[in-house]
Amino acid sequence: MDRIRIGTRDSQLAVAQAELLKKHLESRHPHMEVLLVKMKTKGDRILDRRLDEIGGKGLFVRELDLALQEGRTDLSVHSLKDMPMEEPAGYPILGFSRRELPQDALVLPQGSTYLDLGRPVGTSSPRRSVQLAALYPGCQVKPVRGNILTRLRKLDSGEYGALVLAAAGLARLGLGHRIHRLFSVSEMIPAAGQGILAIQGREGFDKSLLEGFLDEDARWQALAERSFIRGIGAGCSSAAAAYAVISGDELLLTGMSAGNSSKSAEAEAAGIRTASASGKKWDAEQIGMQLAEQKSFSQN
Repeated sequence: MDRIRIGTRDSQLAVAQAELLKKHLESRHPHMEVLLVKMKTKGDRILDRRLDEIGGKGLFVRELDLALQEGRTDLSVHSLKDMPMEEPAGYPILGFSRRELPQDALVLPQGSTYLDLGRPVGTSSPRRSVQLAALYPGCQVKPVRGNILTRLRKLDSGEYGALVLAAAGLARLGLGHRIHRLFSVSEMIPAAGQGILAIQGREGFDKSLLEGFLDEDARWQALAERSFIRGIGAGCSSAAAAYAVISGDELLLTGMSAGNSSKSAEAEAAGIRTASASGKKWDAEQIGMQLAEQKSFSQN
C-alpha cells in the first residue's frame, strides 16, 4: 500500500486529531503518501437544534462512512465519544489511540478569574447539564453548538459565564491555557470514550500499519465504557456517562445515568445514579454489561 487517505471532519479539532495519525504514519512509513480528506458532516452544518432533534451522533459520521464505502478514503479518524454505539457492518473500529485527558474542563471568559453564576454555563450535553446542576444548584445551563473556536468566541463576547468542554480537545488544539479548572471524574464523570480517538476502516485493512499508534489499554477502556452505555440503552438525549480506570490487569468501571432530557436538569440531577464494577481488563465488555444490569440502572 503506497497511499493512505484519511477521512476527517473539516473542523479545526478534527483535522488536528487526524494529523496525529497522519504524522505517525509518515514517520513509520516514509515511503507512503498520506492524505487528509476533509468533509463537513450534517452535524457540523445544523447548529440551531439539539442533536437528538436532528438524528443524534450518527450525523457526525455518516459522510465519513459513505466515503469509506465508496472507496474515497481508507481510514476515518473520530472522537470516540461522538461515535454511535453500534459499528456499521463491514466498517469496524480498527483500534483506539492512547487516551488524552479524559476530564471535562471549566472555561471562563478571557480575563475572568471566577465563575459568575449570574450568567449561563454553556453546554449542549445532557450528561454535563445534570452534573452541573448537582455541583452548582440553581445554575442556568444554556445550549451551545459549533466548533470549539466558535464556542470560545461566544463565551468571550459575554453570551455565557462559562463553558464546559472536553479537556482533550482543548489540549489537542493548544488551548490548554484556557482551562480554568479540570473537574475531577468524581465531580463530573466523562462521556464514554472521552479523550480517545477511534480509527475506523474497511474489514481486512492491514492493522499492522497502525502499530505504535493504537493503545491496548484504551481499547479495554473503550470496550467497557461503550458496553455499559449500550447496556442501559442510552442515546444522545440521555444523561449517561462511563469511565474506566486500568491498574495492571484490573479494570474499574464507573457508570452514571440520570434518565433523559425530558426532565429539567435539576430534576435529573436529583435522580443521578452511579455505581461501579470491576474485573480483569480482558473482560471489559462483560464488566460493562454487568454494571448496566445492576439494580441502580435497571430502574431507568
